[in-house]
Amino acid sequence: MRITPRRLRWIFNLWPPFLFAGIRVEHIAADWSCARVRMDLRWFNRNYVRTHFGGSLFAMTDPFWMLLVMESLGRDYIVWDKAGEIDFVRPGRGRVRAEFRLDPHAVEEIRAQAGRERRVLHWFEVDVVDAEGEVVARVRKQLYIRRKQPPV
Repeated sequence: MRITPRRLRWIFNLWPPFLFAGIRVEHIAADWSCARVRMDLRWFNRNYVRTHFGGSLFAMTDPFWMLLVMESLGRDYIVWDKAGEIDFVRPGRGRVRAEFRLDPHAVEEIRAQAGRERRVLHWFEVDVVDAEGEVVARVRKQLYIRRKQPPV
């Protein structure tokens, strides 16, 4: 049985790494095309200078590109996180958000490339923004994607 986006959102919001960092999943689209997460600044997720802890900023973005791509491609593909980068642009104070939007053309391009090549390495980017829309951090994730081998 496949998990629904609604159920996965509920699970994420109770998952200890998100729960104890104050990360909330606000939305996962029914078609797996987008997701939105937020994190409020609290005493337990701030650093020494009273801004968002960088590890929490990265954690709030960690699983979403892989999940959206995996669910959009379907069961015939293997999708793994390969690499990640974060660029801290400005201090995060108050509520921050990240919105992941998976372009359907990118999914089709990945599917076609995986049909031609043994593996696909694809970079995805998302900005973490504050309440005013100012970029707090830029996060890049590289995914490893390939078609599953047919059974022998």
